[in-house]
Amino acid sequence: MTAAISVAEEEISVEAVRRSRWEPLIFGPPDRPRWERPGLLALLIVTAVVYLWGLGGAGWTNPYYAAAVQSGTQSWKALLFASLDPQNAITVDKPPAAMWVMALSGRVFGFNSWSMLAPEALMGVAAVGLLFATVRRWAGPAAGLLAGTVLAVTPVAAMMFRYDNPDALLTLVLVGAAYCTVRAVDEPGARWWSAGTGWLVGAGLLMGLGFLTKMMQAFLVLPGLALVVLVAGAGGILSRITKLATAGAALVVSAGWYVALVELWPADSRPFIGGSTSNSLWELAVDYNGLGRVFGNHGGGGHPAATPHPMAAPPADAVVASGGGGQMRGGFGGFGDSHPGVTRLFHGELATEFSWLLPAALIALVAGLWFTRRVARTDRVRAGLLLWGGWLLVTAAVLSFMSRSFHSYYSVMLAPAIAALVAIGATQLWQRRDQLAARIVLALMLVGTGAWTFALLNRTPDWLPWLRWSIVVLALAAAVMVLGRTKFRRYGLVIAGVAVFSALIGPTVYTLETVAQTQAGGSPIAGPPRSSDEQGGRDGGSADPQLDGLITGANNRWAAAAVGASQVSAIELRTGASLLAVGGFSGRDESPTLEQFQSYVADHQVGYYLVQQRKDGGRRSDTESTSAQITAWVKANFPATTMGNMEVYRLDT
Repeated sequence: MTAAISVAEEEISVEAVRRSRWEPLIFGPPDRPRWERPGLLALLIVTAVVYLWGLGGAGWTNPYYAAAVQSGTQSWKALLFASLDPQNAITVDKPPAAMWVMALSGRVFGFNSWSMLAPEALMGVAAVGLLFATVRRWAGPAAGLLAGTVLAVTPVAAMMFRYDNPDALLTLVLVGAAYCTVRAVDEPGARWWSAGTGWLVGAGLLMGLGFLTKMMQAFLVLPGLALVVLVAGAGGILSRITKLATAGAALVVSAGWYVALVELWPADSRPFIGGSTSNSLWELAVDYNGLGRVFGNHGGGGHPAATPHPMAAPPADAVVASGGGGQMRGGFGGFGDSHPGVTRLFHGELATEFSWLLPAALIALVAGLWFTRRVARTDRVRAGLLLWGGWLLVTAAVLSFMSRSFHSYYSVMLAPAIAALVAIGATQLWQRRDQLAARIVLALMLVGTGAWTFALLNRTPDWLPWLRWSIVVLALAAAVMVLGRTKFRRYGLVIAGVAVFSALIGPTVYTLETVAQTQAGGSPIAGPPRSSDEQGGRDGGSADPQLDGLITGANNRWAAAAVGASQVSAIELRTGASLLAVGGFSGRDESPTLEQFQSYVADHQVGYYLVQQRKDGGRRSDTESTSAQITAWVKANFPATTMGNMEVYRLDT
């Protein structure tokens, strides 16, 4: 009997040792809630499944950037500069960091839509995890999980994390910069060179990478990050300013090396910098992708709003490339014609991209700052409100008032801040639920979210009409239960569940509908189809087997040339050939010059010249641009053959 007991005790002891080994892997350290790590793993797994679902049939999404990615898989120089063609005539109008990631994936796995888009989806999963880690440090694991969930189910985030635009990488590196800033503030060292400075240097390096992803758009979050360091960082004010200056130096190095590389590289040995007027990456950053977009006074040749050459194909953003099931949606204009002003972000369908929880985020920000008005300077909850509040308000102000080239998907930059503010505010108020004021604010957040969700869903009244009414009922029920906390004290978990469900069910269903749709073009639109959507590709995106065969058979440096990036991108993706985009994105860049093009033709470097026949008869006149001069010269000196809706001029005879 004693022996049996000893054996049993030994087995229990061995089992306890085994459990002590694997439990931390599943549940995390003993000082953390046992649900934290399983909850995070579940969130990341579900996010990965949703974001990766059906990517193989998603097509090329934005053919303009997809063509640059394809070029990067064929030429290392094209990868370095993000050239639109593998023969390096001209770059796309954005810096190359996002194309680097997608092209390297294509080199490893072979170029196709899955290898191009899978890194974008994984960036989304990483952004959700990083946001969890960032919010958790100052507001706890519940807030971290809620923030990650809100970001994951924001429609514009789910859309752009399945798209080849640079916004996926930009969102990831900016959330990473926020995480480094939080870690820097947490470090107690008051001296200039300390662990906190190291974390700020990391934030600066990531901000520099953000610049190489989408240039000055990355800097919209800088005021919020800098503010929290100045207010809540360790040490005196001089020490905090010095640390920020060090982070700024890291940012300059991280972004500046590539600018210097391009500017010092001989111009005749690299592609023309698309979108600039002077073949300068610095001009592209400051003007076309910077202050010019905000104030609307830049003259970048590749600006999408520029009047295209009458013989140019539709801009690349208007092309819808085939490559998957479902309805192809998207187009060039998107919300580019919306009027600047305080109401822009609430205009039309734009608000459905991101703003489901915006009222709750603003209420949480105001209430949180009020409740923390008397806390210490270094209080972490208020620091989080300052960080994410600064991010939200500055970014929203710039997006609201920028004068040129506004697209609805820019609102993805607001998604992390909204998610963080809602999570911090909701969890902090829930912890104060014994106070009537906290319960009133929570109820206002719920009612405001329910009402705004109803308004957003009412913009597509034929799509799930029962959903908006159900959400209103749920939101009101949750608000009543929160206000009656003394009656429902025993059912706190149920009340919290109903509240979260009522707030998230709207954007979640909208996000799932977004994922189910096949998006394409330069202005993707989240949510269900609407009558106002720009449908289908224009002629530049349709395949012509005869033309494609002609292009594939050419053995010139450039198989063909055409004005603008639209048909160039589409044909490159279909055939794998290198085409010369005359005038860059919209046909307005000064590349190549007429003399350069004539030299290319004389050297038999260009096989064919393509001119798409316009349905409007080419009524708009444009005789001053370089692309117009090249087209006129070709028409005057070479005979044309018609293939479908395309005039084809053979140049190498």
